[in-house]
Amino acid sequence: MAHKKGAGSTKNGRDSNAKRLGVKCCGGQVVKAGNILMRQRSFKILPGINVGSGRDNTLYALADGVVKFEPVQTKLKKYKRLNIVI
Repeated sequence: MAHKKGAGSTKNGRDSNAKRLGVKCCGGQVVKAGNILMRQRSFKILPGINVGSGRDNTLYALADGVVKFEPVQTKLKKYKRLNIVI
């Protein structure tokens, strides 16, 4: 007979890797065309002037310039828009 009780199985113990989402360039920062400005899952921040969006909603600079965030308000919700000022 065993002296110790055998270990049971568990349903926990899984986790996914971090996806490194968020703002990559802050307001007032100088960026070059092609730099990633923000990685996001849905449009938490909208693309503005000289800013493109990838198929995974990543915002990137289309031109060299300075990053500027501006508030935008619709009838239902408040957003922020990300622009590149040349």
